[in-house]
Amino acid sequence: MNTRQTMTTRTLARVIESVPTSDGAGVKLRRSLGRAQGMRLDPFLMLDEFSSDDPNDYIAGFPSHPHRGFETVTYMLDGHLRHEDHMGNRGELKAGGVQWMSAGRGIIHSEMPQQERGRMRGFQLWINLPAREKMKKPAYRDIQPDEIPVVALASGARAKVIAGTLVADGRSTPGPIQGLTTDPLYFGVELPAGATFSHPVKADHNAFVYPYEGAVTVGPRDAARAVVTHNAGVLSPGDGIEITAGPQGARFIVLAGHPLREPVAQYGPFVMNTRDEIEEAIRDYQSGKLAQPAA
Repeated sequence: MNTRQTMTTRTLARVIESVPTSDGAGVKLRRSLGRAQGMRLDPFLMLDEFSSDDPNDYIAGFPSHPHRGFETVTYMLDGHLRHEDHMGNRGELKAGGVQWMSAGRGIIHSEMPQQERGRMRGFQLWINLPAREKMKKPAYRDIQPDEIPVVALASGARAKVIAGTLVADGRSTPGPIQGLTTDPLYFGVELPAGATFSHPVKADHNAFVYPYEGAVTVGPRDAARAVVTHNAGVLSPGDGIEITAGPQGARFIVLAGHPLREPVAQYGPFVMNTRDEIEEAIRDYQSGKLAQPAA
């Protein structure tokens, strides 16, 4: 069977422009998904891109802060962050590595730069948890660069497989993250000028692409539309994607996931289903209960 011929290729449905903002103790970043409540893409809540050669933009880091009800995924392109949490865990997040953390019922952690100069660049993605998993035990996994497959493709592309499975050139390459309820697909792709990355995506999943170097077009060539650097391109329904690099080549992340279709109530670092649950999370944090093991 020729998968390319039978796929319904997704097109560009809308663009969520990233805007400069800051978080933590003043870390400068760009936020696309999540910069307003209507700019989410179920199950993805937020995407931040941080990138600077100026230590004044990042050196203050993200001191101790709480989370409840979702997962954070930090993908480092350049630099070095240290994660520490209230359970005594410590992780070193270096260039090419990923930390996949499930806050569950509650975690208090910090993410602090371990460098005084040089470039710090990467992404933090927030992925929602279903209601039945929001109060599960918190956990995280530090994924070292050598644990993440990098696949060279016939088009001249290179794809890092962070979550899900890459299916290309007659091969299936699983990434280190598998089996989550949201069934995420998370690839980091590098394309030479004019090359196209094609891949199947489950028809019931939502998907988006975010170019961070160069620009891309999305969709079949007769209907392709551009997504410029530092913007999130939300894709239409379909069961395949085609992303083509511009004349300078491109580097981008592409994500897909199973939507939860549940109500979202958010207050800062807490993401639950109802306002009452948010108020409970605030009380638990203020009283110290959020950091205690479940009874």
